Amino acid sequence: MAVRRTVTNIRATQVEAARSFYADVLGLEVVMDHGWILTFAAPGMSATPQISVASAGGSGTPVPDISVAVDDVAEVLARVRRAGLPVLYGPAREPWGVERFYVRDPFDRLVNIVAHLA
Repeated sequence: MAVRRTVTNIRATQVEAARSFYADVLGLEVVMDHGWILTFAAPGMSATPQISVASAGGSGTPVPDISVAVDDVAEVLARVRRAGLPVLYGPAREPWGVERFYVRDPFDRLVNIVAHLA
């Protein structure tokens, strides 16, 4: 038996509200739409399934609900600001080798936007 992928499921009464954040701000594509569920994925990417379990978010922050690894934190930060979304933490370069910031999605989930520094 092998785990093939992990999927984050966010309960919402209006799933269509996800498009503005997950597609427009983060650039994910809708790969499944049944009306009652939208699934977003990064075009052309695959990743090792991961689940993080944490007692803290690091640097005195709360544990985020979701972490989204990106290649350009500054670009996503600009999109977040253009969308008028408040940045709740950061942007910050953390001692463990990442640059990140926190923002909330339309469903009040705390999202950690993060890039690993070279």
